[in-house]
Amino acid sequence: MADDAAAVKKSPHDGVYDESQIKVLRGMEAVRKRPGMYIGDTTPRGLHHLVWEIVDNAIDEAMAGRCDTIALTIHADGSATVVDNGDGIPVGIHPTEKISTLEVVFCQLHAGGKFDHGVYKVSGGLHGVGASVVNALSEWMEVEVCREGKVYAMKFERGVMTSELKQIGTRQRTGTKVTFMPDGEIFPDIGFRYEQMASRLRELAYLNEGVTIKLKDEREEKEDVFQYKQGLVAFVKHLNEGKQTLHRPIEIHREDPETLLQLDLVIQYNDSYAESVFSFANNINTLEGGAHLSGFRSALTRTMNYYARNAKLLKNGETPSGDDLREGLTALISVKGPEPQFEGQTKTKLGNSEVETFVTQAVTPLRLGHLPLPATRRSLRSRRLSMSPASAPIVSGRASSLDTQFDFCHRRVSAHSIDVSVLPIDVARGKCTLRQNRTAFAKRHEWLGRGRNRASVADPITEESTVRGRR
Repeated sequence: MADDAAAVKKSPHDGVYDESQIKVLRGMEAVRKRPGMYIGDTTPRGLHHLVWEIVDNAIDEAMAGRCDTIALTIHADGSATVVDNGDGIPVGIHPTEKISTLEVVFCQLHAGGKFDHGVYKVSGGLHGVGASVVNALSEWMEVEVCREGKVYAMKFERGVMTSELKQIGTRQRTGTKVTFMPDGEIFPDIGFRYEQMASRLRELAYLNEGVTIKLKDEREEKEDVFQYKQGLVAFVKHLNEGKQTLHRPIEIHREDPETLLQLDLVIQYNDSYAESVFSFANNINTLEGGAHLSGFRSALTRTMNYYARNAKLLKNGETPSGDDLREGLTALISVKGPEPQFEGQTKTKLGNSEVETFVTQAVTPLRLGHLPLPATRRSLRSRRLSMSPASAPIVSGRASSLDTQFDFCHRRVSAHSIDVSVLPIDVARGKCTLRQNRTAFAKRHEWLGRGRNRASVADPITEESTVRGRR
């Protein structure tokens, strides 16, 4: 038995773990070996992340005040081009690497101008790997730079320079043009989706007032131009198009001169049950939220409950949950700061604890004082029911599907139902939806609910990735 075990242990099929098994991946080899570490995955999501890396560099130029036009083109052969009119990437000899700075930027990981804040006070790029990762995962790439009256060009293949920097013309305006073809050896599907690109570029146009962003698809002869003057307010109106809004958009802006943090927040409630909240950090769409989103939610819940208690809208001293108070909420949270801490290169979640404190302090009762009644118009109805024995089908303040089987009526708020003297004037003039004939509802529910266990109802957040047109 021992001999058999020894034979199995020494089997050549198992290999030997010794010094020769330790591999060192250099340059772009590591990116091509494990692309998921840098772009998330190699699905269409990861494919489009290549575009966002280049576009985000152009947006950083816009945030620095050096760029006002960005153009993205999808070519007939499947390649993509991003052009901006920023200052252009430096092309001279790098002081330490002794090669063209353009080659350093596109061929070396962790090389960039955003590690300190001398050139970019705020930026989405942090690690100096975006451009080089795109280069590594592209079959080929061509870069043109307009700088100091001259036009320079350089070519690459799969992260390796194949054509030295050369001057190809003269031009007075400045900017950078990056064209690349995704590598079919890395991505099973290299087809760019127009609508997915349009959605993201539209977001960026809203977040950067006055910046013009163009999108053109040569495959289908489609094109769009995104440019907005109202910024986040226009974005919220877009998201609420087709819905009955309960008040005008509410804007909050705050800056901290010591930490250099900045918050822009726009809130508007509608008559739906869905929560639609988008969060951004340095113009990066943080799909998984993070510190800024949690700070906003906790502050909103505390603020709304504060006013609900003062207005005596709560029954038996119970308070609505955050889920209740976010029904019908559309909100855009945009924070900017010099040192954002994202979870990974894909930057889907923000981790700065100081940002959570900053946002929480910004969303004060004074700033949201005119929100309570519009925001709780429907949730107050459901909360009052949920605090009575006849409320079994309503969990956590959310009306169940049974609500569609009953008639509701709208009536003007009066002193008989709510003491409007304690509310701001805009709220006192609003409307509140209340359920009538609760006795009939209680009897009907008693019959429907016999022998059934009440199940919890999930509260998914509607993460809309597109907007449906401009109001």
